[in-house]
Amino acid sequence: METAILECLEGIELGEMEEFKNMAVFPLLTPEDEGPSYLTLKEALEAGVLSVTEVGQGGTVPELKVKNTGSACVLLLDGEELAGAKQNRVLNATILLKGRSETIIPVSCTEAGRWSYVSPEFRDSDVVMSPRLRSRKSSSVAASLEHSEAFQSDQAEVWDGVAEMSQLAGAPSPTAAMRDVFEARHRDLDEYLKAFGAVEGQKGLLVSINGAVVALDVLSRGSAYGQLHAKLLKSYAMDALLAPSENGAEPSLDKARAFIKEAAACEEKSYGSPGLGTDYRLRGPRIVGSALVYEGAVIHAAFFRAEEGDQAGRISSYRQRRGFRL
Repeated sequence: METAILECLEGIELGEMEEFKNMAVFPLLTPEDEGPSYLTLKEALEAGVLSVTEVGQGGTVPELKVKNTGSACVLLLDGEELAGAKQNRVLNATILLKGRSETIIPVSCTEAGRWSYVSPEFRDSDVVMSPRLRSRKSSSVAASLEHSEAFQSDQAEVWDGVAEMSQLAGAPSPTAAMRDVFEARHRDLDEYLKAFGAVEGQKGLLVSINGAVVALDVLSRGSAYGQLHAKLLKSYAMDALLAPSENGAEPSLDKARAFIKEAAACEEKSYGSPGLGTDYRLRGPRIVGSALVYEGAVIHAAFFRAEEGDQAGRISSYRQRRGFRL
């Protein structure tokens, strides 16, 4: 495994576990900030130094255009959603934009029932795709990279996942928008937000649902994580809300440590990022992940417990090949 990723995982300290209903959270603590400083998507939009638009007036589903007019780098997080323009989209990879740059970024649609302008530019939707759907998307993006070195998802599978979430949440949307599901369940999600506050020195989180570890996210800088804590936590809480009730299994420190050990044993493939640094795609027998590394630092890494059939070996399936062409 890439040294920086391995050192990042081995250097993680697990904070005290907190529980609420069927969800448990371990804060991820690392000794110090690493790598360059950067603004988050929300900070850059609020500062007026970032604009996100369709690639052209006609638009194209799997791509958007981003202009960073500021001098600072800007971090766009894998699974982070942008709302507006012709349809809502989520990032297919974590991307670090350099200052004063224009970049075409790979995205997936999360609003199947709309293809018309509601605004000239995108805004922060305040939503990150749930880990269950991010895991599926990560697997299909890894397969696309291996097949054609393109950061494309299986768009049909993304739409299916959003539809399944909407049905489970009892939250129909007129445009099949993922954001509408989060809005419909915001009171329930707020209960989880209140239960899990960020702690000093936190740079990530590892989450268990019904006693089983589902995923982790870790960033290079505590200030960035602080900006993203609520969005990430809400994404995990959505999966917790919709998970079937199970009895007997309990979260534990040993399970959390075992998951990190599995992540550290993953095989990797590397690709040039659309922004700064190198994008790594990682997989093990029961785990999938990705990491962005720049100047020897892991800017962001995420690992997910893979569902059966979610591994990148599905490259040859007709459905995925169809999805890559959308």
